[in-house]
Amino acid sequence: MRFLPRQAGRVSAVIYTAVSFLAAAVFFSVTVLTGDYTWVARVGGSVWVFLLSMIILMPTVTPWVRKRLRG
Repeated sequence: MRFLPRQAGRVSAVIYTAVSFLAAAVFFSVTVLTGDYTWVARVGGSVWVFLLSMIILMPTVTPWVRKRLRG
């Protein structure tokens, strides 16, 4: 499947949202399997990991996708 350069925003949004969700799911799974954490701590931590991952990945993934789609 070939993408047009103007679709870079959508493609990058799918990528960084999926990676952020995966990071939050890993965090949640680790807290369920290890440690004695409350559900509030698990869910709150997962939301925090998701938000921080989005903040970090948004400005880094978008230029990378634009560069890859150009050439």
